[in-house]
Amino acid sequence: QVQLVESGGGLVPPGGSLRLSCTNTGSFFSINHMGWYRQAPGKERELVATSDRSGAANFADFVKGRFTIFRDAAKDTVYLQMDRLKPEDTGVYYCNIRSVYSGTLAREGDWWGQGTQVTVSA
Repeated sequence: QVQLVESGGGLVPPGGSLRLSCTNTGSFFSINHMGWYRQAPGKERELVATSDRSGAANFADFVKGRFTIFRDAAKDTVYLQMDRLKPEDTGVYYCNIRSVYSGTLAREGDWWGQGTQVTVSA
């Protein structure tokens, strides 16, 4: 019912931009609460940002002012726009869905995307 596909990672120089996408290809339910996480080599996975279908979003201090989140409801896709990237932003980025909805029906869960590599390097 919830199947996630991530895309958009790549190699960019410092100061560059990337846009990651997280699409629910499953039918019936749509994404509500979700989060973007990242994991750098040798480090723990950390929360980058959260979002819900109302448009509310929160960002970790280390990305505030550089990253934004927006959605395309028709595609059931959440985007992470990353600007002014730094080498320390390098890592594998994951989307995590914590709740979905369909009309007045809601479900909680813990669904993860496959991850997409972001490398910021000159």
